[in-house]
Amino acid sequence: MVDKVVSLDALLPGQAARVARITGRSDEVHRLQEFGFRDGTRLKMFRRGNPCIVRVAGGKVCLRADDRLRIMVEPIA
Repeated sequence: MVDKVVSLDALLPGQAARVARITGRSDEVHRLQEFGFRDGTRLKMFRRGNPCIVRVAGGKVCLRADDRLRIMVEPIA
């Protein structure tokens, strides 16, 4: 089975995934990394929408949609 990479906003509440990559301006990507969003990091969608809430690195992070910054993830079965 080939892993499927999707945008973070495609996850359903309660669905887990691993960060595959983050694209955007380097300062914005670095800021997300400070919050725990790094390649391979496991996360779970808590609430979809804009803003969404994601559980990552032992806490919850609230994210607003931004066309310049994309978090791509691999859903975990």
